[in-house]
Amino acid sequence: MKRDMRIWLKDLLEAPVKKAMPILSFPAIQPMGVTVRELISDSGLQAKAMELVAERTDAAASVSLMDLSVEAECFGSAIHVTDGEVPTVVGSIVSTEEEARALEIPAVGSCRTGLYIDAIKNAAEHITDRPVFAGVIGPFSLAARLLDVTEIMIDCYEEPDMVHTVLEKAASFITDYCKAYKEAGANGVMMAEPVTGLLSPALAEEFSAPYVKKIVEAVQDDTFLVIYHNCGGSTISMIDSILDTGSAAYHFGNAIDMAEMLSHVPEDIVVMGNVDPAGELRNGTPKSVREATLKVMESCCGHKNFVISSGCDIPPLSPWENIDAFFKAVREFYAG
Repeated sequence: MKRDMRIWLKDLLEAPVKKAMPILSFPAIQPMGVTVRELISDSGLQAKAMELVAERTDAAASVSLMDLSVEAECFGSAIHVTDGEVPTVVGSIVSTEEEARALEIPAVGSCRTGLYIDAIKNAAEHITDRPVFAGVIGPFSLAARLLDVTEIMIDCYEEPDMVHTVLEKAASFITDYCKAYKEAGANGVMMAEPVTGLLSPALAEEFSAPYVKKIVEAVQDDTFLVIYHNCGGSTISMIDSILDTGSAAYHFGNAIDMAEMLSHVPEDIVVMGNVDPAGELRNGTPKSVREATLKVMESCCGHKNFVISSGCDIPPLSPWENIDAFFKAVREFYAG
């Protein structure tokens, strides 16, 4: 459903009681009785998963699968799929400048992107009480999957032209992918750029921020927002270039001190995070999740631009008792 997303964001910023906005979709496999393998292969199941989460929680928005293998698979990468974990990319497909130049930009809709776009179209038609955000990978994180995460760290120094060639193609594809999501009815995207968190601030400024900014400028408007996500441990040191991307809001992981991060972000920009998704929501207990959630909120909710969330995508097999405890703790905090 089309809506003025600038007003939604302004209302979220100004609300004294803010709804949580975790990255929550994959755990729907449990009440649905399906596997991750089945979920990622069926647009109807993906839409149903988003609807189930929307019905069960009062989250500020519905966020689709954060599956960072989809775009790389379109370029030709092999992926590893299991029944209970988020898919991962195996190996690399580019190792030379010649291969980078020869790399073809795939058509949006190829491989599983068509399924994911259809899922958002279906979900957006049925979830009308809150915005619907699709998930996409960021340009440097996509390039890292095509070149290999370890190798790209070396290539940034030794083969920068090759990295930029791949980045240009990655950014072009992601731009078109975001536009397809917009056309399908999404109100925005959550763009995951976690590999950038492994870079130095200078390298992040050269190899990530300009490409993210280019995508944001091409797709973001009053009806469609980009929320930038980076769960790396170096995000505070590179916050200037991250903010320069012009994204509408920012989402950070539990590797950083969120209260410190908030001191570096203007108070009119929404910042989300950062309860540990693996250590707490997947492997904790309802009691420990409650304590972890309240701890983050107590240290951060003094900033009017803070919205409580998970630090990253909540793992598929996270107990719903823990997820429910997270939302219950949010209500408890605001109830005083």
